[in-house]
Amino acid sequence: MPSFGPVKRRELVAALRRLGFLGPFSGGKHEFMYRGSISVALPNPHQSDIGRELLARVLRQAGVSRDEWEKA
Repeated sequence: MPSFGPVKRRELVAALRRLGFLGPFSGGKHEFMYRGSISVALPNPHQSDIGRELLARVLRQAGVSRDEWEKA
């Protein structure tokens, strides 16, 4: 559903929830979400969309493939 490209933070959180992540929870400088032993730091909210490069880093940290992301 979400394409691999710029996304809003709200869309990122919703897609991660559909993939089984819980949260977001407060922590340190960034909120985070987790699934099992995998913890993912979320980018802080800002005015613009989350770009492709940052999205790729978040998904790599989450262990989510591009195909999995696009099916979420």
